[in-house]
Amino acid sequence: MTRNAPLLRWLALRLVGVVFVLWAVSTITFFAVRLIPGDPAQAILGGPGSQASADALAAARAEYGLDQPLLVQYLAFLGRLGVGNLGTSYALHQTVASVIGDNLIATLTLAAAALVVAVAIALGLAAWSTRGGRVAAAIGSALEVIGAAVPHFWLAILAIVLFSTTLGWLPPVSVPGPSGLVLPALVLAIPLAGFLGQVMREGLLDALSSPYALTARAHGEGESGVFWRHALKAAAVPAIGLTGWAFGSLISGAVVVETIFARPGLGRSLLAAVQGRDVPLVVGIVIVVALVYMLVTTVTDLAERIIDPRIGRRVTS
Repeated sequence: MTRNAPLLRWLALRLVGVVFVLWAVSTITFFAVRLIPGDPAQAILGGPGSQASADALAAARAEYGLDQPLLVQYLAFLGRLGVGNLGTSYALHQTVASVIGDNLIATLTLAAAALVVAVAIALGLAAWSTRGGRVAAAIGSALEVIGAAVPHFWLAILAIVLFSTTLGWLPPVSVPGPSGLVLPALVLAIPLAGFLGQVMREGLLDALSSPYALTARAHGEGESGVFWRHALKAAAVPAIGLTGWAFGSLISGAVVVETIFARPGLGRSLLAAVQGRDVPLVVGIVIVVALVYMLVTTVTDLAERIIDPRIGRRVTS
């Protein structure tokens, strides 16, 4: 128990931080969406094109509490949020929880697939560039920079032209099954692979020139053994630390990718909700995305501490 006390204390502090961040994110989003021009009552009744009467608008405002002062609406929102009630979507007339439930798996599947592809590309490129000499290092570094700098929408257009229009290998829009996941996951993965590749390559270079790598070579261990048994583990620690951030960036990038490939998911739903001034759905999606992001970062931080216990000792010392 005493040995695990610092880790338990860290987890308790992280839990407090999660609650605070969720409150801050939900509050900022609630007031930010209210600043968008337009009448939420019109969104409830089908948008500006519905030509709803004044009586219908007044009834909608009364039903959803929109006729109350903004502070009263905010306190009511916090009260519902405290019991896990995210409200009802104005445009879809469904509970926000059900809308998120219908789309969450699709976005998480896309993000997880993109993360696996990104790590595989980054690891392969970093391993090749660190062991292939100066030319390989220069090419690997250039590819990482280019990959990290290319925007998602440009990659998506290039992928559709190459793999769908020219070669006809994959569908240009998302369809059920693995074939509909390949292009969106690849487009999301390439910029992330550029960032992760740079971190992994620097970590591998430091590890390969470290004293314990020199000691391993002095004891007769070959370069392959030094790389796979020692350097790769040391380089994995900073890469794992970036995984939480990476997962959050993938979910935010899904807004663009899901829209371009007409793929259902939280990103596409969020864009439609913002355009329709659907306040409950916008706030609900942002809260869930923030919660997923913080859970992933907590798990990756925990993995870092397990792989390298010195991290926890450095923080607490």
